[in-house]
Amino acid sequence: MKTIRNSVLIIVLTMLSSAAFAEVAVIVNSANGASVSKGDITAIFLGKTKKFSDGSVAVPVVSDGAITDEFNSKLLGKTSSQLKSYWSKLVFTGKANPPKKVSDSEVLELIKTNNNMIGFVDSATVSGDVKVVGKF
Repeated sequence: MKTIRNSVLIIVLTMLSSAAFAEVAVIVNSANGASVSKGDITAIFLGKTKKFSDGSVAVPVVSDGAITDEFNSKLLGKTSSQLKSYWSKLVFTGKANPPKKVSDSEVLELIKTNNNMIGFVDSATVSGDVKVVGKF
């Protein structure tokens, strides 16, 4: 009985640790020629800019999956509750609206078909149909 309990505990801990170390891939359409830095990504996803470095419109989309917490922490330096408060203030003052929230698979599909969109997914799910502009 003790062996089974220890085995289950090891499996659960392994699953939690792999989720905690998920690599976030920030992606754009493969035809998007703009260079995108970490600072650009942060500015776009915080509503501070609406353009890529080449002047084209940048439309951020966010995942409603588990990778979002990793993205928020690693790139935006905010927790989900901090980000919710941040966006509430911007929406209330009319300065900006938060990025559209979609499923992980929808992020890939939207970016494959739209040159202006930027999003993020778990790096393990990236296909050759999109361009990775950063892994974090």
